[in-house]
Amino acid sequence: MTDRVLLTGISGFLGGHVALQLLQAGYTVRGSLRNLSRADKVRDTLGKAGADTSRLEFVALDLMADTGWREAAADCRYLQHTASPFVLKIPEDKMELIGPAVEGTERALNAANAAGAERIVVTSSMAAIAYGHDKTRTTPFTARDWTDLDGRGVNPYQESKTLAERRAWEIMDAAGRRDALAVINPGGIFGPLLDEDPGTSATLVQRLLNGSVPAVPRIPLTGIDVRDVAAAHVAAMTAPGAGGQRFPMGERTIFFGDAARILRDRYPDRRVPRIAMPDWAVRLYGLFDQDVRDNLGELGLAKQLDSSAVIALLGRKLIPLPEAILATAETLAAHRLA
Repeated sequence: MTDRVLLTGISGFLGGHVALQLLQAGYTVRGSLRNLSRADKVRDTLGKAGADTSRLEFVALDLMADTGWREAAADCRYLQHTASPFVLKIPEDKMELIGPAVEGTERALNAANAAGAERIVVTSSMAAIAYGHDKTRTTPFTARDWTDLDGRGVNPYQESKTLAERRAWEIMDAAGRRDALAVINPGGIFGPLLDEDPGTSATLVQRLLNGSVPAVPRIPLTGIDVRDVAAAHVAAMTAPGAGGQRFPMGERTIFFGDAARILRDRYPDRRVPRIAMPDWAVRLYGLFDQDVRDNLGELGLAKQLDSSAVIALLGRKLIPLPEAILATAETLAAHRLA
């Protein structure tokens, strides 16, 4: 068996960075795409970022279809499962999120187990850890915490991530291979874009830069640099003690107003908002906007994540969140997206 890695979601923001670091580390990467017509674009992007793309392969896989999964995993030593729906706008039918998240996890892990993969790394989220809890909690959330799906204010995205990760552990427990699974639970992911697709988290920075957000609500942002998240995926793939573990990742928690100030200091000529939106105004606006309404429960609540396990895994400090936000902004500008 070669050191080939099946990487789902290679065309995504995080998936691209995981592919880049795997290729730079000498692995052969088999990246999954829903449509192979995107293969040349992904190859070109990774090549421009400094990867040796001679060890890059592609396979067509769909989170909602059985076709091709067993064949794709058959000769792969590892699985990196980063593919999952992530949106800014919550769909009316929550199964549009939950279905692909859970079924995609099932297909990916079952295929990897059938192939005897030595280690499976799954991208989950702090959304599976830190929601539906008592609002008075001030202690950091740890790997032992799970989002309470019966708790107040849990939205469909948080539900999808929680159900998908729980399903991953159920599959591995049933197979008697719990120690073959490692899960990464990042907060909002920022950092340098590899191409002109801003993805989801970068869109928040884009909106602050282009002035489309006239005022900022007191909504917290627990953030992490994509380069650290990708490095954690690669490290968790082979570190002996990483199996059977969850790794929350958040360098720090700030508010949207803090992010705006970071950007305003670097880009004083931009229309970055200065005005803070009062909570009452946010709640009033939420009566007419479902997306705002889905996040009203987070107003003023600065959740903290205990990232000590991932710091130990990486053997270094995490990239400061302000640097990650500015790296997002710089690459948005470089790609003429902001």
